[in-house]
Amino acid sequence: MNEEAADGGRHRAVIGEAPRRREDGRFVTGHGAYLDDLRFDGLTHAVVLRSPHAHARIGRIVTGDALALPGVLVVLTAAEARADGVTSLRPSVEANVQTGEPFRFLAQPVLAEDVVRHTGEAVALIVAETRNQALDAAERVVVEYEPLPAVVAARDALSADAPLLADAVPGNLCIDWTWGHTEQVEATLATARHVVNMDLDNHRVVTNPIEPRGAVGMYDGRYTLYLSSQNLHGNRDAAARVLGVDPSAVRFVAPDVGGGFGAKNFAYPEHALVLWAARRVGRPVKWIATRSEVFLADHQARDHLARATLALDGNGRFLALLVDSVANLGAYMAGGSGAVQTNQYPHLQGTVYRLPAIALRVRAALTNTTPIGVTRGPGFGEAVNIMERLIDAAARQCGFDRIELRRRNFVTRTPMTNAFNFTVDSGDFRAAFDAAVQKADVASFERRRQRSEASGRRRGIGLACHIKATGGLPTENVDIRFETDGTVSLITGTQTIGQGHETTMPQILADRLGLANAVIRLKQGDTDLIAMGGGHGSSRATYMAGTAIWRAADIIIAKGKRIAARALEAAEADIDFDNGVFWVTGTDRAITLLQTASHARACDEPLDTYHRWTREAMTFPNGTHVAEVEVDPETGSVSLQRMTAVDDYGVIVNPMIAAGQAHGAMAQGAGQALLEGAVYDPESGQPISGSFMDYAMPRAADLPSFDLSFAGTRCTTNPVGVKGCGEAGAIAVFPAIANAIADAIGVTSQHGPASAHQVWQAMRARLS
Repeated sequence: MNEEAADGGRHRAVIGEAPRRREDGRFVTGHGAYLDDLRFDGLTHAVVLRSPHAHARIGRIVTGDALALPGVLVVLTAAEARADGVTSLRPSVEANVQTGEPFRFLAQPVLAEDVVRHTGEAVALIVAETRNQALDAAERVVVEYEPLPAVVAARDALSADAPLLADAVPGNLCIDWTWGHTEQVEATLATARHVVNMDLDNHRVVTNPIEPRGAVGMYDGRYTLYLSSQNLHGNRDAAARVLGVDPSAVRFVAPDVGGGFGAKNFAYPEHALVLWAARRVGRPVKWIATRSEVFLADHQARDHLARATLALDGNGRFLALLVDSVANLGAYMAGGSGAVQTNQYPHLQGTVYRLPAIALRVRAALTNTTPIGVTRGPGFGEAVNIMERLIDAAARQCGFDRIELRRRNFVTRTPMTNAFNFTVDSGDFRAAFDAAVQKADVASFERRRQRSEASGRRRGIGLACHIKATGGLPTENVDIRFETDGTVSLITGTQTIGQGHETTMPQILADRLGLANAVIRLKQGDTDLIAMGGGHGSSRATYMAGTAIWRAADIIIAKGKRIAARALEAAEADIDFDNGVFWVTGTDRAITLLQTASHARACDEPLDTYHRWTREAMTFPNGTHVAEVEVDPETGSVSLQRMTAVDDYGVIVNPMIAAGQAHGAMAQGAGQALLEGAVYDPESGQPISGSFMDYAMPRAADLPSFDLSFAGTRCTTNPVGVKGCGEAGAIAVFPAIANAIADAIGVTSQHGPASAHQVWQAMRARLS
């Protein structure tokens, strides 16, 4: 035990301090345990044969030549899956979250049968002694395809003459839902002094974690899958359903995970496929996605169209909001994509502004594209983009100052209940906005604009206020165990994917129990460790696991007082606890928590504590981001010059880690705004942006230094006071940059990323 651990816990990093990430030493010295680093005896290798067509009918699948090649162990198709009772993958949410109305959907087959519905859909799985042998065999599998017409855009998919993807989804329409104050909004729009309309395209992006998806499956009477995932228990349960077994018959393990960004949140066919293959061959089976497969088969994100209308009075007060939106779900309703449209997206319509009446229509369509999942801020990012872009359009069209227009309409007190009856517990939206405006030096912007114009460039500034609800799965648990060697095991059902949980989770427990951080070991990433888990999604980990840790600590302290009273020969009512020590009030008689744990173990009354809880409310991170851009009018090239953010994440457990999370989200938001866009050929349905040769990710040279500060209001929905911090930048930066570009070139509409060609065309269209 080191000196810090041996001193009774008086030297510790508490909530609000910024110790270095303890996991980084392992990573930078090459000792991480990512999926491809793991070694297994008798390992075989799998390759997925994927459809080259976006939409086609499958005739025969001939596997004999492939099976005859050296080293090939098995070639699996839908026929074998059906014979072995392997079923299709259903979405994790099958009904409207608000109404309970079932969605119309087709379960996703683990291997396509009869029809393929998007390029990259799995058709066969080949297992061989080596990966190269499996690749060779994949080329020998003959699949007879009859190409069918394809549709890639959501609105096109809803037209009467669109090709139908599945009989189970008439008209390709999974959801058609109207909610809110329709009559009131229509009446207001008819009489309002100002009415502003805008078409918005929150374009599709490909989520590209640095570690691609993969899995290593084994079967010894029980299934075990090592995988790269951010939601182990939920994905285990989904795989168990596909395999037709109880979840207890399946174990999922994820040691280190190289990023997720939502793409690793929900279940995939490969989870069950690799396990099924391991059972068939009687040996471990490994599959690692290529980067091309990431582009073809990983859940993509966004792809959301909206026609939005805002009504204002003569003084610029917001009166009503009407939104008619169409979401592209891709070829299958995957994971929680239906919940995004009926829970996250409507949840905070109107965002941080007073809006007495909102009417919303949501349609969601199937298309011959890769299924849509989630990425940072699903649904909330779309809602924020609508509101912030509308406000700038209203200011320009109606003659208002866009900064004052926002100030005039902020919700000024929390808790607030919005037009859809959702409550936000905390936040000072105006204060964060004013701080961002000041830090961004908006008052001096015109001088900077003049300097840019003098050098032949156009400069623009854009603002966006953001808010989202964080929480994900509403139940979470922790198990805290006092080990015989003096360490403490902290086991959580949440999942770290690079956020720094090995540092922040022990900080919370160290703060509550007065222990040194060094004695606390976070254990997670194994469904056998703990009964359940919500993984990491919706920035839930610190809120959900942190609350469970806090409450478990209360139980430990209460247990410890009973044991300490006996050890100190005092009444329990006379025992106090602080800074890791129990003592008798008014005396110097004391015993440390770790000593108490030893006494408790000897008395067969261990302090080990399991706690599970279900939340009643979520947390609501919010804030304001300000972007400045320069545009070259000759080429349309856009450069991001300045980025300022003031974010409210409640109590900050570790400022350094929170800042890192915010920086990553801001980079992702800038990527969508300026560079990233998934493109499909409208006729064939083929993905055109299928590699990094055709899909641009943000690099260091694309980003300025971020000016980030925190303006926290304590969250009241959890005892830690935290608000999830992982997603805000991706929500706010996209509309902030879009507004800045509009300010620079005078064009408010933007479809897809602001590439030089697109911006150049927009400027030329405005001049013509």
